[in-house]
Amino acid sequence: MARRGLLALVLLLWALAFARDRAEDWIAATDLPPLLQATATEVRDRNGVLLRAYQVEDGIWRMALGGDQVDPRFFDMLVAYEDRRFYRHSGVDALAVLRAAGQGLTAGRIVSGASTLTMQVARLLEDSGTGTWAGKLRQVRLALALERRLTKAQILQLYLGRAPYGGNVEGLRAASLVWFGKEPARLTPAQIALLVALPQSPEARRPDRHPQAARAARDRVLDRLVTAGALDAASAAAAKGEPVPATRRALPQLAPHLADRAAALGPGRHDLTLEAGLQARLEDLAATYMAGRDPGLSLALIVADHQTGEILASLGSARYAEQGQGFVDMTRARRSPGSTLKPLIYGLAFDRGLAHPETLISDTPAQFGTWAPQNFDGAYRGDIRVAEALQLSLNIPVVRLTEALGPAHVMAALQGAGLAPDLAGGRAGLAISLGGIGLTPEEMVTLYAALAQGGQARPLRWQRHAAPAAATPLMAPRAAWMVGHVLAGLPPPPQAGPPGRVAYKTGTSYGHRDAWALGWDGRHVAGVWIGRPDGTPVPGAFGGDLAAPLLFEALGRLHPTPLPPPPPDTLLLANADLPPHLQRFGPRAEAEPLRLTFPPDGARLAATPQGVPVKLRGGTPPYTLLADGAPLLTGQRSPEFLAPLSGPGFTTLSVIDAEGRSGRVRIDLR
Repeated sequence: MARRGLLALVLLLWALAFARDRAEDWIAATDLPPLLQATATEVRDRNGVLLRAYQVEDGIWRMALGGDQVDPRFFDMLVAYEDRRFYRHSGVDALAVLRAAGQGLTAGRIVSGASTLTMQVARLLEDSGTGTWAGKLRQVRLALALERRLTKAQILQLYLGRAPYGGNVEGLRAASLVWFGKEPARLTPAQIALLVALPQSPEARRPDRHPQAARAARDRVLDRLVTAGALDAASAAAAKGEPVPATRRALPQLAPHLADRAAALGPGRHDLTLEAGLQARLEDLAATYMAGRDPGLSLALIVADHQTGEILASLGSARYAEQGQGFVDMTRARRSPGSTLKPLIYGLAFDRGLAHPETLISDTPAQFGTWAPQNFDGAYRGDIRVAEALQLSLNIPVVRLTEALGPAHVMAALQGAGLAPDLAGGRAGLAISLGGIGLTPEEMVTLYAALAQGGQARPLRWQRHAAPAAATPLMAPRAAWMVGHVLAGLPPPPQAGPPGRVAYKTGTSYGHRDAWALGWDGRHVAGVWIGRPDGTPVPGAFGGDLAAPLLFEALGRLHPTPLPPPPPDTLLLANADLPPHLQRFGPRAEAEPLRLTFPPDGARLAATPQGVPVKLRGGTPPYTLLADGAPLLTGQRSPEFLAPLSGPGFTTLSVIDAEGRSGRVRIDLR
């Protein structure tokens, strides 16, 4: 059958030669199949490096490829091996046909083929067989038509985009990435030779399944290239010493969540602002950091350039998977920010002239309507500098500032910064300053980028060619700088380097559901969230212990940039030198009167070895406790403590606070 096919092809060529005019009409009337074919949706970084690609129909890896993306030697070696007269024939190489027919008649079998690269393209375009007269005839006709309507470069481009390379791999670019883990712009002679050989028998020569056949085919290509003068003998010998790939390589899958977000916009190429090298380093860092921890934990990690608003790296989970919790992009999940919203409150207070870092503010028990918030540790510190209140993340002072600002003003600032805070109750209350609101890690990094940029807020940008959004003033540069200066004074985590290089804040939401750390240096801003995607508690999780070390390690992967100096109009004064209205927040008499709420006056109590519980309301710590006029305890800062009384009998308990206010009860110990 094959010998008859070659003879038929010879006769066809003679017929075409003798009926040239009729042949031209026959070729001109050829209907070309679709030349365009679907290629993978690709997501690339800011420099064009592939981050992730998506398979086309039927799970095929087929990727767009331009001629300028291919090693020039590949074309020379492909033509030298497959079709030496490619640039001279018109689609069918008559000399090759006559040679193949003569060799076949002499040997009684097919010794060499006669298909040109153009005929191979014709076969690939229609997936037509070569073992039938009709199939061969159609290939010849289509090849001749292609040569008349396309350039040689376009024909080669079709071949490079459709040639099979084993399994579900089609096209040179996908093959180069799968078999060598590199783009085809720079290939070794051994790699080129294997890629030239594979399409002729893609399954039988698959190097991961048939390495000996792959090596033999590659070496035959190298030998023929030497004979054809396309490769010198020394280079061929060296190429034969290279191993063939033993396994398929996985295509890049960097920034999978953000890549999915880009691919959802439509097919084609999507260029992101990410930097592939940094993304890979942070993904490795996150995987290492989370190894050995509770597998139910996930994380979000975002690094951005706060000067441009461009996201440089984004992780939506520590372990990406096509399903389950690793599939959830936690950079866009709304969570309680805990104490990480406090820097905004302080910045707005600085901006509106309500406070200064050196302003004294009262950290004493307070009630706001029916709500009586407490500090995390249950202790109270009396009058304290605003800077210390922020560094210690105290609750009472920030609620006082929120009350003065008005929750609506805080919400307006968040919305003005481009954020979409979620309120469970529908109305903002004072609890928003302690995390009673829903914001995403991406939004929190946006907010901290505004603080880093002198109070100028703009949405973060992850699409490379998207126009930067206009900045919206959130607060004056001096207010934002003061916040950063206070936060830069926090001691960093152990082994994180000297203090003062990063302004950062940690936070833990109610019930230990969310551990946060956000911070910035002179150029970059980063945010870390760690928790469970389903929102269940993580006992013992604190932002300072769990999230802060990862934040500093992430920023350490970047070139450190010093924090900026203060703006010229920043008020750098000690408390005594401040204007009177900034020396103390609120009136001095704002502290509640001191009362002993337990034990009540006249109570009869059973004496215990542990002592008598004492509970106070109001006043300013530290407190002094006296029993029958004699000092019993001094320097008490907590409003709840045990008085070392063993009884029995009547005792008068007196408490005096730092302002000289006092309270007294008389009890009977039995």
